[in-house]
Amino acid sequence: MITSKRLRNTSLNLLYAIIGAGMLLPIYYLIVTTFKTPTEAASSPLGLPKQFMFENYINAFNAMNYPRALLNNVLITGCAVIVLILISSMAAYVIARSKKRIYKWMFSVFMVGLIIPFQIAIIPLYKIISGLHLMNTLPGVILIDVFCINLPLSIFLFRGFINTVPIELEEAAAIDGYGTFRTFWSIIFPLLKPIVSTVAILDALAVWNDFLTPLLFLQDPSKAVLLQEVYKNVGPFSTNWTAFFPMLVLATLPLVIFYLIMQRSIIEGVVAGSVKG
Repeated sequence: MITSKRLRNTSLNLLYAIIGAGMLLPIYYLIVTTFKTPTEAASSPLGLPKQFMFENYINAFNAMNYPRALLNNVLITGCAVIVLILISSMAAYVIARSKKRIYKWMFSVFMVGLIIPFQIAIIPLYKIISGLHLMNTLPGVILIDVFCINLPLSIFLFRGFINTVPIELEEAAAIDGYGTFRTFWSIIFPLLKPIVSTVAILDALAVWNDFLTPLLFLQDPSKAVLLQEVYKNVGPFSTNWTAFFPMLVLATLPLVIFYLIMQRSIIEGVVAGSVKG
């Protein structure tokens, strides 16, 4: 029986190793190709380069106008995340604490946004943004990312966490003369740090990786984001992978660094949500 158990554990470990290698293979192919010449990439896709071509990254950095595109990404993501946290936390607080039926209906309307993709409303959105004279502007993209894409999920997460906060704290604040606005910002919001971190991280990832919205609403090259600059390298008939992959690495590098810095907050937020949510 002991031998059978060891054999089963060895088989499972071998299976996990194969699955892990299969998942790492695309990443290996991506990184290795960035240091190759086009000829090496075509003749030996998985082989190591004979000479590491660091010039590929320099050329990609210059071709992407990397500092400008990175700044546009940071501005859109930072502003969208701040607005999302402020609006969704206040909306979730009202929905969670109010007993009126209209707020329950409002929550149901927001939850519909989790089911129906915003892409079906592209044409109305285009007309609205054009009517507001926000085409080719970063605020126009921020508004779409906030109110059309990420707001429902943020409200859902905040509402679930606020329901775990004891209402006695608000009753004690009301006795001390606190109004609703002051109660929320002085007492409730400081208790929402775990879910604020989770929402901020999820929204930052979603906004940073959003490609369709900038593609449709930012035609000005000076307003392009990183993924738009990467997409410019995709030709209609062929693609230079040794030029495309370094751009892809440069576009995802800030996101990887952000994840490595915030991974502790991600784990704490997930654990808090699983216990309290």
